Amino acid sequence: MANIQAFEKGGTKTYSIVEIVRGAPTTMADKGPDNTVFAFPIVAILEVLIALGMSVVLMFIALGKNAPLEELANPLVTTDPAKAPWYFMGLQELLEHMHPTIAGVLIPTLAVLFLIAVPYIDNTRAGAGKWFGAPREKRITLLTALYAVIVMVAYVLLDNAFPVRELLRAAVPAIVAQSIIPGLIMTILAALPALIVWRSRASAREILVALFTMLFVSAIVLTVIGFLFRGPGFKLYLPWDMPHGYNPLNNF
Repeated sequence: MANIQAFEKGGTKTYSIVEIVRGAPTTMADKGPDNTVFAFPIVAILEVLIALGMSVVLMFIALGKNAPLEELANPLVTTDPAKAPWYFMGLQELLEHMHPTIAGVLIPTLAVLFLIAVPYIDNTRAGAGKWFGAPREKRITLLTALYAVIVMVAYVLLDNAFPVRELLRAAVPAIVAQSIIPGLIMTILAALPALIVWRSRASAREILVALFTMLFVSAIVLTVIGFLFRGPGFKLYLPWDMPHGYNPLNNF
C-alpha cells in the first residue's frame, strides 16, 4: 500500500483543524434554547387571561364594597389615625422606628437596587423558573420566612415598649439615635439569615433566596401590623379592641 502523506513538508497549502467531535455531525440551525416557550402567543395569551381575571375580581369587589368619598378636608382637624394606603403601610410602620430618610428613602432604594442586581448575581440556568428551586432552597425559604415573622413582630413590640430614639435622645446625637442605631439593628436582622446560609457554603442563588425571602416576608409583616394593629395615635392595639370605635377594616 502506498504511503499517502496528507501534510507535505514545505508545502504551500495551509491546514487547520476546526473541530473534532464524536458521533454524527450535528448543526444548531433552526434550533432554539431548550425548555423555553414562545412569548407570543403562548405567554401573551396567559397574561391577557390573568389581566381579564383580575379585572373581573376587582369588578366584583367594587360592586360589593361601597367606597364613597369622604367629606372635604378640614385644615383644623387632623385625621386620627392618619394612615397611608395599605400598600405603603410597611413604610409608614418603619417611620415609627427610625429616621424618615432611612425608612422612606434609603431602605426602599436598597431594596429596589437589590431586586435589579439579582439576575446579574445569579445568572445560572439550572432550576430557572422553578418555584423555590431545589429542596435545600425550599428549606431556606421556609426557615427564613419563619425567622422574618418572629423577628419583625418582636422588633416592633420591643421598639414600641422601649423606643431607642426616645431613650437615647439626650445621651447621644440625634443622628446616632434616630438613624445609625436603628439602621444597624435592621441591617443585622435582615442580613443574619443570609450570613448563616453563606457560612454553610451555599451557592449564590441560595444566599439570594434567603435575602429575598427576608425582604418579602418582612414587608408583609410590617404592612399587616401597620394596617390592622395601629389605631388612634398610631399606637398598637388589637384589631377588635380599638378605642373611639375605630375599625381598621373600614379603610380597606
